[in-house]
Parts: sequence; C-alpha cells; structure tokens
Amino acid sequence: MKSSYLKKDVVILLKDVSGMVEPLGIEEREKRIQSGTHYSEMLPIEYKPSENYMGVYNESLSAHSKMTAYAVGIVSEKIINLKGKNAVLVSLARAGTPIGILIKRYIKNRYNIELPHYTISIIRGKGIDHNAMKYILKLHNAKDIQFVDGWTGKGAILNELIKELASYPDVSAELAVLADPAWITDICGTHDDFLIPCSCLNSTVSGLLSRTFLNDKLISENDFHGAVYYEELEDEDLSYEFINTVESFMNYDTICNNTSQTNFNGAGLKEVEKIAKEFEIKDINLIKPGIGETTRVLLRRMPWKILVRDIKDTTYLSHIIRLSQEKQIDIIEYPLSSYRACGIIKNLSADA
Repeated sequence: MKSSYLKKDVVILLKDVSGMVEPLGIEEREKRIQSGTHYSEMLPIEYKPSENYMGVYNESLSAHSKMTAYAVGIVSEKIINLKGKNAVLVSLARAGTPIGILIKRYIKNRYNIELPHYTISIIRGKGIDHNAMKYILKLHNAKDIQFVDGWTGKGAILNELIKELASYPDVSAELAVLADPAWITDICGTHDDFLIPCSCLNSTVSGLLSRTFLNDKLISENDFHGAVYYEELEDEDLSYEFINTVESFMNYDTICNNTSQTNFNGAGLKEVEKIAKEFEIKDINLIKPGIGETTRVLLRRMPWKILVRDIKDTTYLSHIIRLSQEKQIDIIEYPLSSYRACGIIKNLSADA
C-alpha cells in the first residue's frame, strides 16, 4: 500500500483501506474496546500535537538519536551474527517499521548487504497476517526471517508471535528490538527503558500509516491486514527526518559482543502484576509499561494515571510529562525498577 517510505526501504504488506474507515474519538473507542469490540476493528482519531509538544519532540530527537543509533548498531550486529547475509527483516507494523529501515541501512552501510525488508501486521488476540507470511515464504527461506519491533512492553506481542509461529516451525520467534526493558529477548540494543524518539508521535513519524486494522467487512480471507494512509498529513510528515537524523549518528566501528543474556526472569511482567495488585486492576491489559507504551496510552487511549520512576527525569520523560499535563492526567512517582514509566488506562466497565 501507499506510504511516505521509499520502496527501496520497505515493502509494505498491508491492504490500503484509506477512506473506508471512520476514525473514532478516544472516549467512544475506549468504551467499545472495554465492552468487547477488538481494538483492531477501529481506528482512533490521530492526536494532533501541540506546538509545545512538538518542541519537546524535537528536543528528544536531538537528545536521543545517538543512543537510538547505538542500539540500532548493536541489534544489527546481532542479526548478522545470527542470520548472516541472507537475513530477511520482517518488521511489525507500525512501530517496528522505522526500526527495520534503520537496521537495513546500518547493514547496507557497514557490510554492503542489501537485506530484504517487509513490514506486516500482528495483532494481539487476532494473530499474525498469514497471507503476508505466505507471501514472504514464497520468496525466502523460513530460517532467514528475523522479526523486528521497536521495544518491548510486558511481552504481549512476543507471546502472540510465539503462538502464531507454531504454524511455521522453521521460522524463529526471536524478536529484535532496540529496547527490551521487559527482559524477554537477547536480540536487543539494551535492556534499558530509554526514549526512542519515534515513540513520541504517531503516523507522522511512521510513513503516514495508521495502526493496523482488521475486520470482516473490509478485510477478506485472502487480503493482507489493513491500514490507512493519511494523505492529509503529508506536509507534517517527519518520517525521514527521524530516520536520517538517527542514521547520521551511526558508528560503524562498533564491534558487538554478542554474549547471551538469557537469564530472563520475567521481571517486567512481575512488576506489572505488582502494579495491578496495588492499584486493584483486574485486567492486566489496562497496564502499559515502558516509555513507548506509556506514550501510546497518552496519544490514543484514555489514561487514568501515569506512573514514573522519577518525576524530575526530564532526560527521558519530558514528552510524557507534557502530554500528561495537557490531558490533565495524574502523574505519580512510583518505585519502578524495570521501566521508567507506566501508563494505566481508565477502566470504563460497569464493575469498575
């Protein structure tokens, strides 16, 4: 489908449903989600950033592009070590798409290898796009596929990936991400919950693509999952500003020590379970840990409270604090260990 990304950077295996889906306001969408409608069957009205918030984004881009580039380098080296020159990058739309492009560019610049890069949809509770998988597997060996995303929250998407890939025994469910504060993957740039600047915005830093969409009315059995292209935002598109800025900080002299760190103990999920107990939250899906997930809560859900490790942490949390203030959401300093921030969605159910 159409996007503002160059075709040489990514092949987008999505169905264009632009003009076919009426976006819903945050409150209406949240009510429907909590009443049983799956989130993938609706699209939110995209948050229009204020001038002040865009100032915070630009500061974040300046401050964190170097760390983002470093993490891209580490992940890219790990992918080359694991998969070799025949690796096939498959990013998870949409947060994984710009990360896949950056990894593709790093490997091209350092090794002069032009890796294929596809972006496909996977939806929690609905699964992976099997038509997209069939398309890729007609062209490439299963063992060469490397899935890519931006960051981990509490591990829901990785769990979905593991479950879905049982149908593809030769495809690895290992997920490559820049930040893995949940401690669930080796193929990461860091386990630190650092700020990846593209997490601060929606489509305007993601090729003008919506989040992925799936319902029986518009997506038939043989279709790819859907998405919308926001043509009206072309003048505000920052997708390549982000990619080019991060690329300018890439250091190709970095040698990755690919030592395994598989001493994972589910620390992230344990912390989420502790928060659920303390705040009497029955549905763990209402808790979204990590900087990236907290930002998503503020941009497209109805936040109840925002927990932060250090409320004075302007280095990583300025955009979260700014959004919380704009939306008049309580910010609570809380002793988070795996994460710097955690968003809690407002419970709208009758028994709340």
